[in-house]
Amino acid sequence: MTEMTTRRLGSHGPTVSALGLGCQTFGRSRNDAEAEVAVGTIQAALDAGFSFLDTADFYGSGVSELNVGRALKGRRDQAFLSVKFGAQLSPSGKIIGLDGRPNSVKNFAAYSLKRLGVDVIDLYQPGRADPDVPYEETIGAIADLIQEGKVRYLGVSEVGADLIRRAHAVHPVTALEIEYSLASRFIEAEILPVARELGIGVVAYRILAEGMLAGTLPQGQPPEGAHFLAPRMHGENYTRNRATAKALDDMAADKGVTSAQLALAWVLSRGQDIIPLTGVSRPARIADNMRALDVAFTPDELAALDRAFAPGAIVGSRYPEFVLKWAAR
Repeated sequence: MTEMTTRRLGSHGPTVSALGLGCQTFGRSRNDAEAEVAVGTIQAALDAGFSFLDTADFYGSGVSELNVGRALKGRRDQAFLSVKFGAQLSPSGKIIGLDGRPNSVKNFAAYSLKRLGVDVIDLYQPGRADPDVPYEETIGAIADLIQEGKVRYLGVSEVGADLIRRAHAVHPVTALEIEYSLASRFIEAEILPVARELGIGVVAYRILAEGMLAGTLPQGQPPEGAHFLAPRMHGENYTRNRATAKALDDMAADKGVTSAQLALAWVLSRGQDIIPLTGVSRPARIADNMRALDVAFTPDELAALDRAFAPGAIVGSRYPEFVLKWAAR
């Protein structure tokens, strides 16, 4: 089995696993059997060398945090816990708003600490910027938590260059969590250069773009009954985008790896300051994801992917409009 490698999280952050474990799927565990699978998967990832665990208090309305907490009993020192907060949910689980008020931030943190069963959160960040609260006030509340010893490092998520600078002026930012993949390269123009200027690590999520880059979806129209979140996965957008993604599928076949492994390897290749998040639903998938660490590209291969997935090649928004208004552009 491939051995996990490590990377430093930002210029002044800790050393963590080169791949992070995205824990959103573990918020869907609604019964004891599903929870046991979730806990077992997290523990298997720890055994394989994953240390960076990424969760949020709104993943399953706290269920993900509960499962992560169960998995970490007696193993806290093996994990670097990254936690997002700030989304307001309806009883059905739909995001209905954001809350970045300082008192709310501290309240969110108190409940996360309890659910996770830990004394300190390693990296804490608002999942989105609340448009009704000055960002400096939200960030200042996290800075207070750092002073109190309840949080170790400040993170930000899905924000543009201006808000990154504003947050960093309040307290040094260690990491930016944001979407980045062959299908979504918008950060390269301004956001990524600013993060690098300030020594901020990048935690990249949605590496496979709802499966578009996984090589498992059909060409042409989406499968009947499929319900994808992003407009880029609907109708004509899907048809065009899967045709574009065929370049990745073909290269993966030539190299003897899966499209998903190649897409993950591409993000890894973008710099030692980037930590991709992988979604693993069961222990058997851990080794598949880790094989991306062994994938190497020739200059010609990188140039070919750059051409195939140039800006504008993937059409359609990455989120529906009601979410996009809260996301980095």
